[in-house]
This record gives sequence, structure tokens and C-alpha cells, in this order.
Amino acid sequence: MSEPKHREISAALLAEIAAGKYASSGRLPSEVQLVNRFGVSRPTVARALRDLQAEGLVVRRAGSGTYVKERGPAGPPARQMALMVPGSRSTEIFELICSELASLARALDYTLVWGGAPSQDEAPDETEQNALALCEQLIERRVAGVLFAPFELRHQGDATNRAIAERFGQAGVPVVLLDRDLGPFPSRCDLDLVGVDNFTAGHVLADHLLKLGCRKIAFLRGPVAAATVDARIAGVREALARQDLPLTTDWLNVADPEDAAVVGELLQRGRPDAIVCANDLTAAQLLRSLDRNRLRVPQDMRVVGFDDAKFATLVGVPLTTVRQPCRDIAVTAFNALLERIADPSRPARSLLLTPKLVVRESCGALRN
Repeated sequence: MSEPKHREISAALLAEIAAGKYASSGRLPSEVQLVNRFGVSRPTVARALRDLQAEGLVVRRAGSGTYVKERGPAGPPARQMALMVPGSRSTEIFELICSELASLARALDYTLVWGGAPSQDEAPDETEQNALALCEQLIERRVAGVLFAPFELRHQGDATNRAIAERFGQAGVPVVLLDRDLGPFPSRCDLDLVGVDNFTAGHVLADHLLKLGCRKIAFLRGPVAAATVDARIAGVREALARQDLPLTTDWLNVADPEDAAVVGELLQRGRPDAIVCANDLTAAQLLRSLDRNRLRVPQDMRVVGFDDAKFATLVGVPLTTVRQPCRDIAVTAFNALLERIADPSRPARSLLLTPKLVVRESCGALRN
């Protein structure tokens, strides 16, 4: 769903405040300047500024303008928010999002308590027990709100996700979900959710390949995948259905992309024109396996990924992919939590950001 325009403006100004853009004078652009910048009416701009004022982020001085609210050196202790990412190993995308969230928290006088990823030797049951214990610790610390990225890879994680959300709800602690819902796609809980629109992302990738002339498109994911991958698969399926292309039994593949022999067997069952991968890592591993099977990308087969990780441009054939808007996700999530803290009774929202297609050599569009 799309955000009201005044909320888009307040989110943009929040990001600029956090980045220190107005640190020298503290003065925000005038209402007239904001009207011209965002192409909206003056009442819309005024409402966006009132939202920031209600959250204690700015002060409005009659006849002078709107200013970032100063923080006194001897004021009360910083307010506390929590960031829970208990079920994921460290990834580049989440590191970027979490880094942006930490910057926003510092800029707006919040302390961000971080419950991070499990250690490499931590058992699944132990990880979930630790997450439940962390939930209780955060409640005891009386955090103002929680940004929670639910468990994504474990079958029993759904029950743990719901137990954590229910416990925060009982304690009156506002929660905003990051990246994914509590359960499998397409289920939806009654909490705010902020992330990229994975369904649209899958559709965009498949539609791009269809426009390049591909008619047999396969999807590849590893043996263990997140619920967000199911949304990407659904997007690819919808794009194919709109072209009345039949879905063969081998279009959806669950396999280890690093196993060249397994990849070779998949190809023998019916070579596709292109493969959409669950993420850039899967795509990069697939490139190596295809090379071992003496297949050239994109001449013999097109390959696309998802995330736009840094290594997407460093592999043998730079990857066409979909970019995760990490900074925008962080700003939107932080702003959503502030709004949820200010008004716990507001309806739950799905704030899904628009993905951006990044075209490189692996899809074949740049061969000429």
C-alpha cells in the first residue's frame, strides 16, 4: 500500500534530520520550499511538520520557521528502542539496515538496544530460547518499542515468532516487523510490517526476462529459504501466468546451487531460457556451477538474482538483480515505530517499498 503524501514528507525530513543535514542552523526548509520540492499543497506540508512536532523532533517558531529540537546536555537519559534480529546470520543487507537504524536512533536521542544474530555454533533450539529470554529482558528494561525481524529459516520459528509478538503485546510494547511477517507467505498478522515488496520484485525480474524473449523461466532456491522467497516465487508465477505460459513441473527447483552435478541434472530435465534465483548469493553460486557444466551466461542461459549485494558486480558475469532499498527501509521502519509509539491504536499497516531493477550482463540485455 502507498503511504499518504504527508507521511512521505515527514519520513524524508526525518532521514535528513538524522543525517545531520540541518545541524548548522537547525532550520528546516520553509513551507513554500517544501511545497515546491514535493509538489503538494501547503496543508499537506503543514500536516507533515505537525507530525514531526508531535513526535518531539522539531519546534515551530511563529514568524521564524521550523527548527530541529535541540537536545540539552544535562537532560534525562536517552529513550530506548530495541532491534531484534535473532534468527538470521549476519548478512550484508541486514547490516546496512541495522547501521542506518542505529544512526537514526542516535540522531533522535534514542538508545538502540541490539539483539543480534546467533553465533555460528548455536543450536536452533538454543537460539529460540535466547530470543524468548531477550524478549523478557527488553520488557524489563521498559523499551519504548521494538523493531523485530522474525525467524525466517526454521520450521518451529513460526511458533517462537508468535510467542515473542504476543509477549510484547501483553506488556504493551509496540512492535514493528522488519522484512518479513511472523508466518509463511501470504499470511499476515496484525502488526506493522516494513520491507521491500517481494512479490513485485519477482514479477519485475520475470517480466524483464519475458521482454528479452525468454519463454521458459525457472526459479532456483536453496534447500532452506525465507518466507520472503515464497513471495518472490509468487511474483514470478504471476508474470508467467499473465503471458499464458504453462508452468512445467520442473520450473521451481529446490537444490544446492554450488553442487555442479545437481545443477547438471536439473538442466538435463529441461533447460530453461533463464533462471531467477532467490538471492544474489544463490545466483553467484549458480554461475560457478553453470561454468563447470560448460554453459555460458548469458549466451546459453540468462541468470538474475535479488538484493544487489556488493559482490553482484564482482562475480565473473555481473548480476542483473533487484536492489533492496536499505536506507529507505530503515527510515520507514523507524518512522513507523515512532508513529506506533505515539498512537498504539492505529490500524496495522504493510509498508512495502518499491523494488528497483538493476540491469547488468547476466540477463543478456547488454550483449549488444
